[in-house]
Amino acid sequence: MRNRWWVTTGFTAAMLTLAACGGSSNGSSGGAAPSTSAPSSQAASTTAAVKTMKIGGATVLADSKGFTLYWFAPDTSTASKCSGTCATYWPPVKGPLTASGISGTFGTITRSDGSVQATYNGHPLYTYVGDKAPGKDTGNGLNLSGGLWYAVKVGHSAAAPAGSSPAGSGGGGYGY
Repeated sequence: MRNRWWVTTGFTAAMLTLAACGGSSNGSSGGAAPSTSAPSSQAASTTAAVKTMKIGGATVLADSKGFTLYWFAPDTSTASKCSGTCATYWPPVKGPLTASGISGTFGTITRSDGSVQATYNGHPLYTYVGDKAPGKDTGNGLNLSGGLWYAVKVGHSAAAPAGSSPAGSGGGGYGY
């Protein structure tokens, strides 16, 4: 009887862990707003302006507080593929943005939950809760939440670094 309790408890813990790690596979989970309990100092990502900064020799986009902006390889120019739990850890940047003197095209998309998300050169923009201070890019190159994440480089089309092949790209996408 005692062994059965351990098996049941272990199975339940494993299932809860899997459920917590699972992301939205089709982007139709409703695009829930980031949780107010997200482990981040900038979880709400209420950016109104964007600026540039240098990280590792590259000029990247940052929000008004200096947090790096990212793009998600599975996204399209009209739809975010990051919602639910994904959007808790990669908060969408609310649009529209103001940016002066930065080359590139800024715009917006409407997320599945009806909120407006900022875009740069056709890529929806996000911050990352793992960046605990301005000027960090700990999310750059990570393969999380169903795809690869990249810091948005200014003056580039925000394409993946040479030689990378984002999972699930299938040869389509932006053609950069």
